Amino acid sequence: MLDCLERIGGSPGRSGHRMAVAAARVVAETRVALGELFNIDDPSRIVLTKNVTEALNQALYGLVGQGDRVITTAIEHNSVMRPLRHLEQKGAEISVVPGSPDGALDLESLALALERPARLLVLTHASNVIGNVLPVAEVACLAHAQGIPVLLDAAQTAGAWPVDVQALGVDMLAFTGHKALFGPTGTGGLWLREGLELEPLVRGGTGSNSELELQPDFLPDQLESGTLNVVGIAGLGAGVSHVLACGVGTIRDHEGCLGARFLDGLRQVPRARPLGPQDAAARVGLASFNLDGVSPSDVGLILDRRFGIMCRIGLHCAPAAHQALGTYPVGTVRFSWSAFTTEGEIDAAIEALATIARG
Repeated sequence: MLDCLERIGGSPGRSGHRMAVAAARVVAETRVALGELFNIDDPSRIVLTKNVTEALNQALYGLVGQGDRVITTAIEHNSVMRPLRHLEQKGAEISVVPGSPDGALDLESLALALERPARLLVLTHASNVIGNVLPVAEVACLAHAQGIPVLLDAAQTAGAWPVDVQALGVDMLAFTGHKALFGPTGTGGLWLREGLELEPLVRGGTGSNSELELQPDFLPDQLESGTLNVVGIAGLGAGVSHVLACGVGTIRDHEGCLGARFLDGLRQVPRARPLGPQDAAARVGLASFNLDGVSPSDVGLILDRRFGIMCRIGLHCAPAAHQALGTYPVGTVRFSWSAFTTEGEIDAAIEALATIARG
C-alpha cells in the first residue's frame, strides 16, 4: 500500500499515462488473485466494493423488487437483514428459515420454504456469532432444483475456509477484504455468475464509454462507478496473495487447532457457557460464550483493562441469531483468532477468563 501511494497514485482507466496504467494493473492483478482464490473463471465479473455490506446491498437492491420473494435464514447479519426488511417495506416478501438453539439450519423448513417461487435465497456461509458453517452446497442444490439463485455472504469464511463458487454452486458471492483476506478496511467485492444481471446501486463515471451519458452495460464497469480505492485494493491484492501462498487448507488447519484448544480450555472455566457446535472442525475461527453471573459488557471491559485482551461483546449486529440462540437481548462475549494467533495467546485468554470467573 505504501508502494502504491509513493509510486503509483493514478486513477485506473482515466488516462493512458504510466501512473494510471500502473493503477489499472494493481486492480487487474487483485481481481485475478481473487478469481484464483474463489475458482472464478472470469475475474471481470468480480465487482470491487468498499465492504461486504455494499456488496450485499448491490446484490439485493439490484435483483429484488416489489412483489418479489426472498428466502433467508435466522442467523444472518444485519448487512443482510436490514436491506431485506427495507425491501419488505417496499413490497417484497421475506421468508426467514428458523435455526435451532445450537445455530444449525433447519433443512426441512428450508425445503418447505423453497416449494414456493422466490427471486433469491441469501444466506451466510458461517455465522458471525458462533462460527458454525452452513451446508451451502446442499442448500444451493435444493434452491437450484426450484430455479432459485443463491447469494452467499462469505464475510466470515473468505480466506479462512475453502470458498469455491463452482463447488458450492452459488450464483453470487459477497466478501469483505478486512478479515481473513488480510486486506485493509474499505475493501470487499461481489462476484456474479454469467447470465445474472443486476441494476447498478450507483451510477456515474467509470472511465469507459465516456462519450455516453448512459451507464456501461458490461462488467465490472456497470457496477463500479466512481474512483476506486486503489490503495486499499493494492492491500487487498497483497493479502489475497499471502493467502494463496500459505494455502487456505494450512490456514484452516491452524485455526482449527486453535479452536479446539480454546473450546477445550473454555469447558474447564467455572461458570462458562459456550454456544454453538463444540467440534472445532465444524466452525470458523471464532466462539461465543457467556460467564454466568457476569454480564458480557463487564467481561469485555475487564479483559481489555486488566489483561489487554480485546473481544467483541453484545449482539454482533445479528439480533435474529441471538434470538434463535436464546441470548437476546444481552448477547454474548465473542473471541476470534486467525492465522497469526498463537497457542500461547489462546492459553492466556483462557487463564484470564478463569480469573474473571473465580471473581
